[in-house]
Amino acid sequence: MDKIGLDPEHGQAVILLKDDEGRRYLPISVGPFEANAIALAIQGVETPRPMTHDLLKNVLETFKAKVVHVLIDDLRETEDGTGTFYAQIALDVEGNEVEIDSRPSDAIALAVRTGAPIYALEKVLTAAAVPEDADGPPVH
Repeated sequence: MDKIGLDPEHGQAVILLKDDEGRRYLPISVGPFEANAIALAIQGVETPRPMTHDLLKNVLETFKAKVVHVLIDDLRETEDGTGTFYAQIALDVEGNEVEIDSRPSDAIALAVRTGAPIYALEKVLTAAAVPEDADGPPVH
């Protein structure tokens, strides 16, 4: 994950995932609560009580499950012409890999907390990534 910003055109929080070569960004719009949860984890802020994603991390650790990776695996057009991203959380549970369907924002919030890598399928990047150019990523 590269950064969290604000889409000035729509006033919505955006997570920017950068490809390995640093040539493209995958912007994923998220709600303010999800953006805050991700930002807190990135900044290492510890809350007095576990937030939802911290709770999920604690539950996984208690049951000896490990987040292997997060995969942004689909982008589907909605009726209003926008797109909705889909994600999977890959867990190692007693040596078996299990995939759990997730919203990308929740999967990313969990990945940031556990240090798990975040991947996106090439078809998703082809459909939605924007090139990194001299002006930088498309958020401020």
